Amino acid sequence: MKRLWKHYDFSLAVTVLLLTAFGIVMVYSASSIWSVIRFDLPSNYYFIRQLIWAGLAILAGLFGMAIPYKMYKPLVKPILFGTILLLILVLIVGATHKNAQSWFSIGGFNIQPAEVAKLSIIIYLASVFSNKQAYISDFKSSVLPPLLVVSFIFLLITIQPDLGSAMIVAGISGAVIICSGIRLKHIVMLLCLAGVAIAIIFTSSLSQEQASRISEAYHPFAPGVDAYQLINSYIAITNGGLTGKGLGNSIEKAGYLPEPHTDFIIAIIAEELGIFGVLFVLLCLAYLVIRGIVIGIKCEDVFGSLLAIGISAFIAVQTFVNLGAVTGLLPITGVTLPFISYGGSSLIMMMFSVGVLINISAFVNLKQKSAKEEAA
Repeated sequence: MKRLWKHYDFSLAVTVLLLTAFGIVMVYSASSIWSVIRFDLPSNYYFIRQLIWAGLAILAGLFGMAIPYKMYKPLVKPILFGTILLLILVLIVGATHKNAQSWFSIGGFNIQPAEVAKLSIIIYLASVFSNKQAYISDFKSSVLPPLLVVSFIFLLITIQPDLGSAMIVAGISGAVIICSGIRLKHIVMLLCLAGVAIAIIFTSSLSQEQASRISEAYHPFAPGVDAYQLINSYIAITNGGLTGKGLGNSIEKAGYLPEPHTDFIIAIIAEELGIFGVLFVLLCLAYLVIRGIVIGIKCEDVFGSLLAIGISAFIAVQTFVNLGAVTGLLPITGVTLPFISYGGSSLIMMMFSVGVLINISAFVNLKQKSAKEEAA
């Protein structure tokens, strides 16, 4: 542990701490009025809860940093089966919120198994494909079995229904599979299959509420379309301009933009801090993604390499889905913005994931240093 400590990529830790601290401030700003007028709660209600989640998330991140990443590989079956069990249990005894049975409600706090599934699927795919490198070009034996497992987890999340998390699981899985070394023709085939699956989901498997969200995203101003949330998001972003109206001075959070502290928090950031505030968040998130990819490329261990790339994809895909909903590029799915939005399960799993990434970076840096010393 002491030997690894010197080789941690602390720039990743500093970045996530900056994002988390910024997120706590913005959660307080975005929720202070909403919690009073909507739920008759103290103005600091969500702020205090997010502080608690942040403390737990930091502990999770430290745990991820301390545990050698290779220890997850022999534990992949318990991790996978445990995740599937949680996803099944939540469909049986889970709490329902906004027509989705996606949470376990424990002691006043909500825990979302789908967030656990995102990292579990990364560990599973990284382990499976690192073991199949000798015959990675054989689609039937190397790609098809894990693809069936991913499809089953995707289905369990979809029927909650939580289409946003399902999209993220699919995106993460696609990134890891593409980077696993499979043949180009198999990548093209999988992309075609994904396109067909998306077409089927969006034409025949959507609930009336999900279908209305598509109409709201792509035709927000059409007659009969109630795109209230998206339109107010547009207003918030427009009001902010370049420098914003000032921290705490958002108008849209005063009952106009629903749930301003969760998946639409970037709109409040844009309104209060302008483009500069948004750029700060996006540049920090982009740095995490790029550093993760670089670590994955440098890692000579296939398991570690795919794990790093999967974690990078986790952050990138979740950010894209959140921003896509806020800007109308994608339907509203309730996906949080990494490290910024209110929500404990997402923050804890994101922080733990970056902790794992930092641990991988330590082994990469240590090996590179040892190689240089041997060469000298």
